[in-house]
Amino acid sequence: METITIKTEKIQLDQLLKREGIIETGGQVRFLLDDQMVYLNGALVTEKRRQIRVGDVLSIVDVGEFKIEQE
Repeated sequence: METITIKTEKIQLDQLLKREGIIETGGQVRFLLDDQMVYLNGALVTEKRRQIRVGDVLSIVDVGEFKIEQE
């Protein structure tokens, strides 16, 4: 499991994925969601603007699992 650090207490899913280079544009997150590839703390994510918080575990099929920590 990799660690992703954020400066704030929370960040939107699409912003986080862009910042980490997993997607190039915010619109690309829709493809991951439509293919049911994104899970937050074990639950399927369907909202591209879902708030990701410190302590969460984000899993993306065929990409990896990430623990969110505060910087």
